[in-house]
Amino acid sequence: MEAAQAAQRQIPPAFPLAATVAVNPFLGQTGLTLAQTAARLGRLAGVRITPPRSIFAAKLADGDLTRDDIAQALAASPEPLALDAGAVIARLGAEPAGLQALPTVATLATALGDWDFEALVTDRMGAFCAALFDEGQALWPLAKGRSVYATWQLNGSHDLTPEIMGLTGFGTFVAAAPDTAQGALLRAVSTLGLTGEALESYFHQLLLGLGGWAQAARYRLWEAELAGGTDATLLDLLAIRLVWEEALFLHLAQQGSKAEAALLKWRQTAAAHAQPALPTEDMVIDAVLQEASERAAQRKLSGKLAARKTSIAASAVQRPAVQAAFCIDVRSEVFRRALESLDPAIRTLGFAGFFGIGTSHRGFASSRAEKRLPVLLQPARFSCSTPEGAEKADRTARIAARAKRAFGRFRQAAVSSFAFVEAAGPLYAAKLVKDALLPASPAADATPAPRFDPPLAPDQAVATAATVLRAMSLTEGFARIVLIAGHGSDVRNNLHSSALQCGACGGHSGEVNARLLASLLNDPAVREGLGAEGIAVPEDTLFLAGLHDTASDGVTLYEGDVDASAHAQDLAQLKDWLASAGALARAERAEKLPGAERQQAMGVRARDWSQTRPEWGLAGCAAFIAAPRQHSAGADLGGRVFLHDYVADKDEGFRVLELILTAPVVVASWISLQYYGSAVVPQLFGAGNKLLHNAAGGMGVVEGNGGLLRTGLTWQSVHDGEKLMHEPLRLTVMVEAPEKAVLDILSRHPGVRALFDQRWLHLLLLDGEGKPVSRYAGGLSFSPLG
Repeated sequence: MEAAQAAQRQIPPAFPLAATVAVNPFLGQTGLTLAQTAARLGRLAGVRITPPRSIFAAKLADGDLTRDDIAQALAASPEPLALDAGAVIARLGAEPAGLQALPTVATLATALGDWDFEALVTDRMGAFCAALFDEGQALWPLAKGRSVYATWQLNGSHDLTPEIMGLTGFGTFVAAAPDTAQGALLRAVSTLGLTGEALESYFHQLLLGLGGWAQAARYRLWEAELAGGTDATLLDLLAIRLVWEEALFLHLAQQGSKAEAALLKWRQTAAAHAQPALPTEDMVIDAVLQEASERAAQRKLSGKLAARKTSIAASAVQRPAVQAAFCIDVRSEVFRRALESLDPAIRTLGFAGFFGIGTSHRGFASSRAEKRLPVLLQPARFSCSTPEGAEKADRTARIAARAKRAFGRFRQAAVSSFAFVEAAGPLYAAKLVKDALLPASPAADATPAPRFDPPLAPDQAVATAATVLRAMSLTEGFARIVLIAGHGSDVRNNLHSSALQCGACGGHSGEVNARLLASLLNDPAVREGLGAEGIAVPEDTLFLAGLHDTASDGVTLYEGDVDASAHAQDLAQLKDWLASAGALARAERAEKLPGAERQQAMGVRARDWSQTRPEWGLAGCAAFIAAPRQHSAGADLGGRVFLHDYVADKDEGFRVLELILTAPVVVASWISLQYYGSAVVPQLFGAGNKLLHNAAGGMGVVEGNGGLLRTGLTWQSVHDGEKLMHEPLRLTVMVEAPEKAVLDILSRHPGVRALFDQRWLHLLLLDGEGKPVSRYAGGLSFSPLG
């Protein structure tokens, strides 16, 4: 069972469509190097996890990659390579041979040529999992009350499809299988003749073969463990898959001499699983080239920071006209740069988009609570958008919503759907024409202001406000208006729309968190308490919540939440600045979006239900900077950098630095590596072609009408039809902080340290001028940069 538990940890979770967040597809391999991971996944899935060498060759030819970059990467390689930079360059023209995964029993049975048993297993597992993970889409849901394994055993014993497809006696075999997943797993291992050394590798391969269904099960385990519990779904799916393997093995054994070669191949495969997966020379070369490409990107970014045209001068303006706090999301970099260019009195800040207000939130007329915080955390507070005294109106609206859902289910039901389409179908013709020719208008905001439920105790409210302001490095020099801008994306007809929302808010838009924080900071009692904490907020400072729509670069201001009568002139100026900044940002983004010829139409494009690329999301993300804004202000970072304001001198005990390295940096690494995996290994870690997608139970998508659940990003999210729009790079983290403080934090967080030790992330330290001066070399040590 230890091998089964270890194999489960190799699988990343997949979050449901309603709250999709980026996940590192290599989450289970963060203790391995890139080359070691390449060896493991090459053996188990037959995939290559580095870009084609032609990409590196093109970079070398263009001057973006240099011989010195390759030499430095060679010298730093964790795997020794008996080649110099010239020899590596000479190999750029020779792509490695394709990789072949070790066969499963299903693969070997299919190779006999009688039946496609691999397709059979995929189809039946997919059908069962689609029902198992359904979140309300299915009209005939799977019966509850049993374990996943027991449910499958009941259903599988009556499924005639395997019998029809040549697997005689399968129903009887399933009915006679052990009653528990553990028993089935142990018996299958014995039947297959597997040794203990082979089990983790083999189990990992079977779970990989389940695609997103295994990841959906891992999500259940992830959520259960966050709450202090556990979940057996993934273990049960592994046992089910092993029952299939066992049945197919016995089927082979009954084929006599016809299957002798297949059975011999299986024994060889079992022996191979028992051996460690070692990287080949080609895998090490590819890992070196990848590192060299990342060092080249670091060099280019350092050059941009050094050549920046500083737009912030502390002495130029005694008090800012406005301070605007945005999410660290790379899409905010474009808007922040545009906004700052309009007037030297404008200051912007970067902070994780949930703004330190992690809450489980229930919207108006909703019965479902949404986690509005990073998925690494559990909410400790609750909030709602039901105004006090409006509980009756909330209940009435909820009943109306249920009636609407019931009508929707009636339209789709097996008995009524055909009659409904015959009778009412023509009535929808006008709607189809309207949706095609007249894109919807922007969503009007009529949501009541959120509130904590129950209200925070006075001392808790002050402590929360002080903690957030210190984490934002915003403890003095307050402007008359401080904008707290969450972000979201107003898109239509997009199954993956939540992936364009705020990852720090759990795959939701960020207005709830922004409005809660603004309300908290405007509270007179909290202001008074902040003074006692050493944070003096001027009486004329107004905190105002907003929402930055990353698809249209428009900003909604929640003026109704506050009394802004004393700030009318400031507010009018802010609106003008935001409108101008939006126009500049749209013009910059329009150059990269296929067919976006007019930047004024970006919002219309996002609401066009036929548009496959409403925006690029976080494609292109390459670096994370935690430092004072003056180190990056004025530099055109191309919407590729996460920008987190951090001032080490204000960070007592380096608690804020610890929070940054263990939360926002880890979340950013998940985003970066999901884009990397979706661009480089789309067949394993990408969601495929969105034109072929169908929702599967509300949990995820499948291509066509069934099969494996597809996770990660769609091909349209990373490719424009001609070329990749995401440059596959592992994230570079740049921090201005004392080396000793950084090493102390890494020593106390081994999971975060592993990301840097194995180079899933790069870490550079900046000096007081924003220049990189040292590189993390692994083993809790830094090396100086020349």
